[in-house]
Amino acid sequence: MKVTRQVIEVIDPIYVMEGAGVRLRRSIATQKLDYLDPFLLFDHFGSEDPNDYLAGFPMHPHRGIETVTYMLDGLVNHKDSMGNSGTLEKNDVQWMTSGSGIIHEEMPKPDKGKMEGFQLWINLPAKLKMTTPRYQEVKSTQIPELHCENGVKVRIIAGNMDGVKGAVTEIFADPMYLDVIIPRNSSFKQPIKRGHTVFAYVFEGEGIFGDFEEGSSKRETAVSSTEMVIFGDGDYIKAKTDQNYVRFLLISGKPLNEPIVRYGPFVMNTSEEIEQALIDLQTDNFVK
Repeated sequence: MKVTRQVIEVIDPIYVMEGAGVRLRRSIATQKLDYLDPFLLFDHFGSEDPNDYLAGFPMHPHRGIETVTYMLDGLVNHKDSMGNSGTLEKNDVQWMTSGSGIIHEEMPKPDKGKMEGFQLWINLPAKLKMTTPRYQEVKSTQIPELHCENGVKVRIIAGNMDGVKGAVTEIFADPMYLDVIIPRNSSFKQPIKRGHTVFAYVFEGEGIFGDFEEGSSKRETAVSSTEMVIFGDGDYIKAKTDQNYVRFLLISGKPLNEPIVRYGPFVMNTSEEIEQALIDLQTDNFVK
């Protein structure tokens, strides 16, 4: 019997300052929600005030994780120690596997006064912590978009939906990353692999999540922008709208069930590995 995933928690983001002075909404990596295996951090950046983001993220290191940047508006100029450089534009995605070590910078710029996007950190398993770094930049035109009969629109950044494969592939956590828009008085249902961690981040409008079918226990939760919904286990998630539309990210991944030790931009399995990362950085041996 197929089971609907129930809402087990709704998270309100907190405001933090990161980089050289960028104001962000943070939902994962807080006192309330430190880690949602395999997801280490989730930030929503966005403002019409350039002072909130222009300082950007100058050159800084990463080891042991993957970072995903998804732009809604504005531009981000980037470069890294592998020789990659370029500009992320509206609806582009950057998926970076830091592995054994990478040093990069991300410097945001407004486009017609707007800047908005998301960054997600995904843990790497112990066996891949020191893998060769890899970089995927996906332009908006490469991301498949489905238009369903009920008016629902879905951009498939990673994973599969209705036989359509997402733009980002070959990621260990077997992730799904969807950008979903449900118009007023409509609904959406998406299968999720059992055992995978799932959350939805609402960033426009308001939606209703849970089990709302006739004959069910009708456990449903109304969620507004900018709240995050954490789901329990099951086979699929359901969402619907009433008088308001909703837009949200739906993200899932395979838990690692491994110990984590984090120190700023480094996430490893032991304290000794963190110490080695710091030594490598100080002795110019960080980038392998």
